[in-house]
Amino acid sequence: MALCVNANTAYKDFQMLRHDRYFVDKTAIIEKVSERIKTKNRFLCITKPRRFGKTSVLNMLGAYYGKAYPSEDLFAGLDISRSASYRKHLNGYNLISFSMNDLPGRKNTYQDYIRRFEKNMRNDIVQAYPELAHREIDSLPDLLTATGDEFIFIIDEWDYLFSHDIYRENQGDFLEFLRDLLKDRAYVALVYMTGVLPIKKYSTGSALNMFKEYTMLRDSCFEEYFGFTEGEVEALCRRQSRLTLDEISEWYNGYSTGDGRRLYNPRSVVCALEDGCCQSYWTRTGRMDEVLFFLKYNIGQVRDDVVKMVNHMPIGIEINKEYAAGQENPANKKEIYAAMVIYGLLSYHERELCIPNKELMIEFENALEDDGFGYVAELVRNSDEILNATLERRAETVVSYLHDIHNSEIPILKYNDENSLSCVVTLAYLSARNKYKVEREEKSGKGFADFLFFPRRKNLPGIVIELKADSTPEAAIRQIKEREYTEKLLREGVHEILLVGIGYDTVKKEHRCRIGTAGDCLMPERESRHCGRTAPGKGEESLPGISGKPRDMRPGDSEGILAGKRRREEQ
Repeated sequence: MALCVNANTAYKDFQMLRHDRYFVDKTAIIEKVSERIKTKNRFLCITKPRRFGKTSVLNMLGAYYGKAYPSEDLFAGLDISRSASYRKHLNGYNLISFSMNDLPGRKNTYQDYIRRFEKNMRNDIVQAYPELAHREIDSLPDLLTATGDEFIFIIDEWDYLFSHDIYRENQGDFLEFLRDLLKDRAYVALVYMTGVLPIKKYSTGSALNMFKEYTMLRDSCFEEYFGFTEGEVEALCRRQSRLTLDEISEWYNGYSTGDGRRLYNPRSVVCALEDGCCQSYWTRTGRMDEVLFFLKYNIGQVRDDVVKMVNHMPIGIEINKEYAAGQENPANKKEIYAAMVIYGLLSYHERELCIPNKELMIEFENALEDDGFGYVAELVRNSDEILNATLERRAETVVSYLHDIHNSEIPILKYNDENSLSCVVTLAYLSARNKYKVEREEKSGKGFADFLFFPRRKNLPGIVIELKADSTPEAAIRQIKEREYTEKLLREGVHEILLVGIGYDTVKKEHRCRIGTAGDCLMPERESRHCGRTAPGKGEESLPGISGKPRDMRPGDSEGILAGKRRREEQ
């Protein structure tokens, strides 16, 4: 059975995809690709992050163009079947297909791989063209020329060798191998090549400079075919009843086309719909330590930006140069961000960087705990302390902790407005995500609450946090009540709710805090404030109903918290 020439691999793989419950019709791309056949623009290299549908599209093209396996039944009723050029190219070409990650063994050399590749292709050609079996033809390009036919090449994971250091010294040889096989060859009708990394550009040009490239940073032609559009995701949601578009959007949206249309991570969407729950899928594939892998090269310059992005604040930056296969480790901030965009770790639109979605936000939040982030890592690892203090209504501890964060070495945290204050609060309560679903600026009641904490466990109270710069925590709590910010928590069946008002005086550099419930009276003299460093839990006053701690309560014991609260209310 053929391995490279007119093999059945692409046909079989697309056949399985075509009959999948969550199949999305991307066949319109075929018409655009067909326009390149037998033209000077017949060399295409499309590079996207892992799990963005590259291989699915590649197999679809192989099933459509390959003449060895009739596939009209697979394309019947799909978008391409309505194209005027549909039958012109359907099953009309000899197909040469291979994936560069199909190495003979991890310990084998580059030379082993190339020899195996050439042997397999020679055997396939001789099998298809037996008249060439006894001819003395040395090179593979000469053998293909001798067939007298034209071929369409589909090459998957072209950059595989560039992601493995053991092949570093052979990268130039590999580029020359592809150039010799493909460039200026009459037998090449089309080359469709995919991978994650763009082709490296050298000062004197590239060995593969005949390719037109389409990447995560620059693709105005094919971008809508890699990733699901919002309309496609909405249609998929209608095929099941467990997940809504809003839930899918929160987790897997975040990329966009050049004209602003939303794109979703396709593999994650399908996995979530199949399982009936949203969780991190894409981040389990490949090296998700890439977040730290790139950040470690320039922690000093990028740390503040990461803190901003974790707080949903986009970073304005101009990225002109792409990170490419064979490039040295990134040397500056722009190169780091270019690499992270190429890998899909960040999204880039209209000169702004951001963390795409919840799936990747979790990875960045976890990355903040790495020692390379210095004081930030310490704050994050200890952030369960402020949550316990909040649950126990120890306002002085909350104030002290916020003051410590404000005095850290991170410039963005030396704030003068509510946006910056929210960054501090996000870091302070980062560990709360293990016990709560935390939403920022969430529409609730008659306005937008700064933070809503939805408990994941029934024995935990809900929390509403409102921030005020140059105002009082009483005013913050009054706003929570007047605008009914607790309404959404109540609709979710959460009836025990703590109200947290946090203020910061930009002149006196003081934090102030009130923690109470909807039934508490507002008493300014009972607020807790802090203008100097005090270790959390030390030097606190016991303020009944505000920052007092019931004697029978242990830190983190939410049952005790609620019992103490009920006793105080009864009194």
